[in-house]
Amino acid sequence: MTFEEIYKLVIERKQQMPSGKSTTELFKKGAHGIGKKLVEEAAESWMAARFESKKETAEELSQLLYYVACMMAEKDISLEEVYKTL
Repeated sequence: MTFEEIYKLVIERKQQMPSGKSTTELFKKGAHGIGKKLVEEAAESWMAARFESKKETAEELSQLLYYVACMMAEKDISLEEVYKTL
């Protein structure tokens, strides 16, 4: 899955807010709740990079990217807006 596909999925989940999905619960918590997950996954990515395998590090980084996409959706920030600043 590409980041663009992740972003599209997250946008759909935010619009539909399907019951029983952890992403729905996260969006209910807003930017604060999403921010906490971002910080948590960033720390876990760092620790995995230091002490775990390449595969485990990739898994943590994939979760971090998911929550980045969630924050973008929460704050109505498009891919283009982010790409302009890269």
